[in-house]
Amino acid sequence: MPGHGEKLPRRKEQAISALLLHATLSEAATALAVDESTLRRWLREDTAFQTAYRDARRAVVQHAIAQVQRVTGEAVETLRTVMQDSESPASARVSAAKTILETALKSIEIDDLEARMAALEALGTLP
Repeated sequence: MPGHGEKLPRRKEQAISALLLHATLSEAATALAVDESTLRRWLREDTAFQTAYRDARRAVVQHAIAQVQRVTGEAVETLRTVMQDSESPASARVSAAKTILETALKSIEIDDLEARMAALEALGTLP
């Protein structure tokens, strides 16, 4: 088993890629030409494999989030356009306005939570 900072064997790296690319464990095993039970065992028993797989999944999600963040301005412009277009159906204008308001409120809530957490950390209440 690899120690901290060591790479997984090539076959296990390929297995992680297969797991990320295929919809099911069975499909990943077939693509990798290994028995499905091997993948299940690695996922269940191999801590280094579990960690590497979790890190790879996290990286995929972070990449997706970055893509979403890049088009956030366009999304806001679309909502604003629909909301201000008197030719748009009233339901679409209301929906756009509601989305804008809900997002603004969530942003304030997050800012408030961050401020509270910073205050608690400053008091030494949080790690």
